[in-house]
Amino acid sequence: MKVPISNRLLLCAEFVPRASRAADVGTDHGYLSIYLLREGICPFVTAADLREQPLQKARENAARFGVSGRMQFLLSDGLQSIPPDAADTIIMAGMGGDLMVRILEAAPWVCDARYTLILQPQSAGQALRKYLAEHGFAIEREALAKDGHFFYTVLRAKKGSMPPLSPGQQYASPQLLREGGPLLGPYLARIETALAGTVLGLQKADEPEKLRYYETALAEIREMRKQHENCS
Repeated sequence: MKVPISNRLLLCAEFVPRASRAADVGTDHGYLSIYLLREGICPFVTAADLREQPLQKARENAARFGVSGRMQFLLSDGLQSIPPDAADTIIMAGMGGDLMVRILEAAPWVCDARYTLILQPQSAGQALRKYLAEHGFAIEREALAKDGHFFYTVLRAKKGSMPPLSPGQQYASPQLLREGGPLLGPYLARIETALAGTVLGLQKADEPEKLRYYETALAEIREMRKQHENCS
């Protein structure tokens, strides 16, 4: 029986270090956790969720796929109920980057060389990248996945240091540009379109500092896209 798992979650699984113990925060139906166990990527997974209903669904799915004995299920607001020794890989997928920032801020113990973060923001990825760069994390790798009409980025980060990210790099990190791939061009084009719309809207508002930020981000993304097209 095949685990029903999306492209974005498959990319998350690809980023997980083999033989690591993972905590799947916001597990929902538990399919990523189950996939990690079934594929032999992780020997044990902690599945956590804020709500009891999806956690119960994850329990049922784990039983259906025969992996219940290698999972624990925790009702947890972010990382608050997950013991620091329960996992060495922390996965957060399918939530906003701003929520991920709040979860990381509430659990300073994750900024430790023992832990690997696998993060897949649904929105506000720029806020997440900015936070990581400014708070003792280094992005090791970032890549793209596509499900339907939507692009998703998955990044892996650990305790470390990295240069501050410029406004444009907060939307497309150097690691993402280095990864390349066929989805990068369309992704940059979509980011450019979104930023152009934001700049247009801000030109009618009295927020000069905010406008400067988005104008800078837009100019940098346009330059990244141009360089990518030239290399391609």
